Amino acid sequence: QVQLVESGGGSVQSGGSMRLSCVASGNTYSSDCMGWFRQGSGKEREGVAVIARDGRKRYAASVKGRFTISRDNAKNTLFLNSLKPEDTAMYYCVAGGCPLFEYWLQREWYGYWGQGTQVTVSP
Repeated sequence: QVQLVESGGGSVQSGGSMRLSCVASGNTYSSDCMGWFRQGSGKEREGVAVIARDGRKRYAASVKGRFTISRDNAKNTLFLNSLKPEDTAMYYCVAGGCPLFEYWLQREWYGYWGQGTQVTVSP
């Protein structure tokens, strides 16, 4: 089992920045891939960014160039820059084994999820 604890989040104005962090504990050998998904009101849950233990990264097209993910062993951090109102969502930390790279942003591959932290971007 892996436990994921998120921190960060809150409210910010459009164009602002924020940092989300997630710390994994327990059987972290099962956390080759860690990352973030998000779900806005009335929307599907979508992959945002994922990072592997070896440093490979994958970003959703909607956040590429604005968000940056980093990792230090069992902790990962998502830096959110140039935030837009459409980035408003509940953000969930995920962990699991790494599937094929093309599947990294698909939710069904991740067995461990955090409780979520809310990010709200006002116009």
